[in-house]
Amino acid sequence: MEQILEKQILEPRAEHLRLRSAASWPAIIAGAFVAAAVSLVLLALGSGLGFAAISPWPGHGVAVTTFAVTTAIWLIVMQWVSSGIGGYITGRLRTRWIGTHTHEVFFRDTAHGLVTWAVATVLVAAAAAASVSAVVGGGAHAVGAAAQGIADSAYGVDKLFRAGPAAVGGQGLGDARSEAAHIVANSWSSGTVSDADISYLTELVALRTGSSRADAQKRVDEFVATMQGASIKAKADADAARKAAAEAAIYTALSMLVGAFIASAAAALGGRLRDEHYL
Repeated sequence: MEQILEKQILEPRAEHLRLRSAASWPAIIAGAFVAAAVSLVLLALGSGLGFAAISPWPGHGVAVTTFAVTTAIWLIVMQWVSSGIGGYITGRLRTRWIGTHTHEVFFRDTAHGLVTWAVATVLVAAAAAASVSAVVGGGAHAVGAAAQGIADSAYGVDKLFRAGPAAVGGQGLGDARSEAAHIVANSWSSGTVSDADISYLTELVALRTGSSRADAQKRVDEFVATMQGASIKAKADADAARKAAAEAAIYTALSMLVGAFIASAAAALGGRLRDEHYL
């Protein structure tokens, strides 16, 4: 008699549930918000530890390789923890599926975890996009650095044509500086200064400053060496930034894949525990 009553109660309920979507969106949204919040907390913590570990001064702070490795590890840990917590919350909060095969329940739980991870990822990406002002500030800093580099180059040109006591008038000095600046710009793109340009600069310096050809040659050689050193350093910094960006992108993709797997497994675990305690 009890089995008949239980069947009469459960069958209509199961039929009603079959007409609804298998996705428990309230549980998914809740788990996604939890995962996104944990991600932001861990991201802020990792950023603070990272800024504390690096230093612009030579001989201080961690090495670049060490920093890259620790960053990759932290990204994986961040995805592991946040996705695990978010997926587990989703699994525990979802409604029990009555009259559903255990294999189907397992699939739905893992799918809920994956969807939770996806929603959380979108939320974190939106939060990162909201902080675009920081990116703009970084761009302004880069522009300022470039302006400083241009100013240094202008100073070098001024120093190149700095007149001595035996200087002969300043007619055409502006044109000479302009030509020298053009030669410098060409050397930055080509990577070298031709012998013809060096000889031409030497003649200009000797003419405009009233110095001997030997002194003018020495001044030109020092100027060219300084500009080439600056060019090499700028290219090395750009190449290091490119490599760091590529490594960061790869590490981020790997950590996100780990997060997707952990969220699915945690949701399956949470769902199983939920069903075990369901009355």
